[in-house]
Amino acid sequence: MKDTYDALQCRCPRLGHEVAFFYCRQESGVMPCRRVMACWGGLIPVEAYLRAEMSPEQWDLFCRQEPQDKLSSLVDLVRKAREVQS
Repeated sequence: MKDTYDALQCRCPRLGHEVAFFYCRQESGVMPCRRVMACWGGLIPVEAYLRAEMSPEQWDLFCRQEPQDKLSSLVDLVRKAREVQS
């Protein structure tokens, strides 16, 4: 089930372009993007998918993520883009 939705794409409001679900489900390394539920909720059963793929401890940690302010989010995205280019 892990790669069932990986090829599907939707527009990422943080990046400003289309991204695959694969990126969103592992955006921060091990954890999904904080916005994965909002972005994908109308397209796929994302909550059911994440609950099936994550341990209860991971799910709890995911649900407790603090939202980032715009500047912190932008700095984090720039850092990740640089890492990908290297």
